[in-house]
Amino acid sequence: MVSIAGSKKLKRQMAPLFWNISRKNKRFVITVRPGSHPKNYSIPTAVLLRDVLKIVKTLREAKSAIYAGKVLVDGIKRKSLHHSIGLMDVVELEGVSDIYRLVPQKGHILKPIKINKSEKTKKISKVSSKTSIKNAKTQIGFHDGRTVISDIDVKVGDSCLIEIPKQKILKVIKLEQGCQVIVIKGVNAGQVGTVEKTEQGTYSLPKRVLLALGERKIEIPTEMIMVVGKDKPIIEIGI
Repeated sequence: MVSIAGSKKLKRQMAPLFWNISRKNKRFVITVRPGSHPKNYSIPTAVLLRDVLKIVKTLREAKSAIYAGKVLVDGIKRKSLHHSIGLMDVVELEGVSDIYRLVPQKGHILKPIKINKSEKTKKISKVSSKTSIKNAKTQIGFHDGRTVISDIDVKVGDSCLIEIPKQKILKVIKLEQGCQVIVIKGVNAGQVGTVEKTEQGTYSLPKRVLLALGERKIEIPTEMIMVVGKDKPIIEIGI
C-alpha cells in the first residue's frame, strides 16, 4: 500500500538554512510533520536536540530522550521525532537546567535563546484568526495552531501573553502606534522596532505598518511582524 502520511525524511540540501545542519556527510535528514507550525518555519524535535542545541550527539540518543518523554514543548511532552517546533515555543529537557525559547535573530527565522526559569510558563502568541461560534462566543486562533474560546477584546494581528500549558490569556498586546514589534521573516528578521503608523489593507496591498528600526524606517506587511510589548518586550526575546 502507498503511505499517505508523507515522507519522514528530507534531502539535506533542501533543508532550511536555520536548521544549522551539515549537508555533505549524509544524504537525508528527518523532516517536519506539519502541525502547530508551518513546515518551512519550524524545526523537527530530533534536529533541534542534535544539530541546533547539540544536547545529544546522535539520532539514536535523540530518539531515546524523545520517546522517554523527556522533551517538553510549551510544557507538554512531545514524543515525536518530527514534531514541529517554531516561533516563540519554549523547549526544556528533563535533566538539563537550560530552558530555551525559539525567536528570530540576526536574519535567521529561528534561533534558540536561553531564558530564565520564571519565564518558562509564558509565551507570546500572535492572533491569526477570529471566528464566531455558538452561544455568541468567539474562537481565537493563534500562529502556533492553538485555539482559545474567549470574549476578550482582541483583533487579528494583535498578540497575547499566554500561560502555558494552561492556555490562559494573561494580557493582550495591541498592534497600534507606539507598540514594540519584532520582525519574524525576511532580511530584517530578529530586529525590534516601533510602529509609527498602520495602513489598512486594500484589494492589491496587505495591511502594513511603518516601522522604525533604529535610524531606518521601513514599510512592512503585518504578517511579517509580531507585537511583543507596549514600550518594551514583555518577555525575553534575545535583545
